[in-house]
Amino acid sequence: MGHSQADKLATHQRIVQIAACRFRERGVDGISVGDIMKEAGLTVGGFYKHFESRDTLVTEAFITALHDIEHFQNALQTEPQRAISTYVSGSHRNNVGRGCPISALVNDVARAPDATREAFTESVSEIIALLAQSLPETEDAQAKAVMIFSTCVGSIALARAVNDPSLSNKIIEGALAALLKIYE
Repeated sequence: MGHSQADKLATHQRIVQIAACRFRERGVDGISVGDIMKEAGLTVGGFYKHFESRDTLVTEAFITALHDIEHFQNALQTEPQRAISTYVSGSHRNNVGRGCPISALVNDVARAPDATREAFTESVSEIIALLAQSLPETEDAQAKAVMIFSTCVGSIALARAVNDPSLSNKIIEGALAALLKIYE
């Protein structure tokens, strides 16, 4: 790869990384391409040298953001209670930009391009399958896994949305207590 191609790839990745963080923090419609490019030290005019459209950036940023939850997926295979405790936590609630893009962008993805929704669906399906494997083999393991992940995502989304810190903590504590009881 030539020097200029390597530079272009590095710049492309920097733009995607910034977008992955900012989309989680502000929502897909909460930040402009211009703001992302400015943060990357570039002009908005250079955007189309890297991406066909804003939708392409949204999809790439979401897929990149999913790498931030690989540790969660790995932990589900060996220590599901610890993985759930880490997910449903004040630390995760407070670290939106580096946290799970599923809980941060669930409403945005419902209106996102098909490619983004496909990546989202694949990740949700993988996590549900990992959760089902972490449960005793029963007829309702899949249904329990859906409920567990829905509670994880929903509790973090709710805890971030309310403006009462005490209520936010109660949401996290209540959800986590209920989830951990499943594994007793």
